[in-house]
Amino acid sequence: MKASVIEEIGGKFVTKNIKIDTPKEYEVLIDVKASGLCHSDLHVAKDGYGTPFPALLGHEIAGVVLAIGDRVTEFKVGDHVAACLIQFCGHCEACLSGKTYQCQHQEETLRGANEAPRVQYEDGSPLMQIYGIGGFAEQVLVHQNQLALIPEGIPFSRACILGCGTVTGAGAMINTANIKAGDTVAVIGVGGVGLNAISGAKIAGATTIIAIDLQDSKLDLALKFGATHSINSGKEDAVAKVHEITSGGVDAAFEVIGLKATAEQALAMAKMGGGAFLIGLQKPGTKLEVAGMEQLISQQKRLQGVWMGSSNLKRDIPMYAKLYQEGRLNLDDLISQEIPIDQVQEAYDTLESGSIARSVITSF
Repeated sequence: MKASVIEEIGGKFVTKNIKIDTPKEYEVLIDVKASGLCHSDLHVAKDGYGTPFPALLGHEIAGVVLAIGDRVTEFKVGDHVAACLIQFCGHCEACLSGKTYQCQHQEETLRGANEAPRVQYEDGSPLMQIYGIGGFAEQVLVHQNQLALIPEGIPFSRACILGCGTVTGAGAMINTANIKAGDTVAVIGVGGVGLNAISGAKIAGATTIIAIDLQDSKLDLALKFGATHSINSGKEDAVAKVHEITSGGVDAAFEVIGLKATAEQALAMAKMGGGAFLIGLQKPGTKLEVAGMEQLISQQKRLQGVWMGSSNLKRDIPMYAKLYQEGRLNLDDLISQEIPIDQVQEAYDTLESGSIARSVITSF
């Protein structure tokens, strides 16, 4: 099958022909209809994050089930599904308490070292499958625990966003921060995940939703998703402006970029008793400067890292799909362009410029 792979840290995405195995046990083979280009894959491509290379990246996919392993119970051939990078075993303490995003045995969703790899080069040399998905390809072979059923009426180009951008952004609002009616929030960075966070704030009932970015075009787009205010942080002091708008700071500030400076700004934007939630992937080794007494103890602020919006993918992906069908979740304006698989590198180059929200592969 055709796939877009990256062969070394800092390298370029190149199109190759690779091999994919048949499903075994709990595995599901999917004919990929849409695969989103998430910024986190670009972070991995540039900085590694411990990922072995060469690698097949991509984790936002939606498609149709082609075949199933002999122990699959949730899906059948022809089902429409969306994948999620949350890997969970289903039986550890975290999973049994509903916190599948904190699973202690994620490796159980993968093949063992002594088993044939799911994907490999045509000559048999190894190829790492990111997050057990490897979505920049014509087909994906993945554990059933990483899939959720989606309605057949939802376009694949929209559905693929549900498994990462939506559960991460909206989930941070709804699940992690537990935003409720009347709350005030700020979102730093309004790319694909940030726009979903704004959608989540609107769904949860936040009354003041402040979008912060360097790009006026993205700030204008944020208004379509429910932002009530926007701040161009390249033109004015974002922390001071947030305090001015809210008369003292927000209940919750969300950092979606992954930078030290903006993470520290998020904490400064939170009011007494509020919280800062870090969604963006920080570069390995990054250390934040936080005044323990002045910012955390006396101000009673909360500083929390967020992984995948504290989501239960089996529950949340179908819920967001329903909200989209009801017109309550905006996915249509997230898609900046649909591309063929041969243009992954060009699309990521454009994404780095900050001028688009999401590119989706829809032609293989």
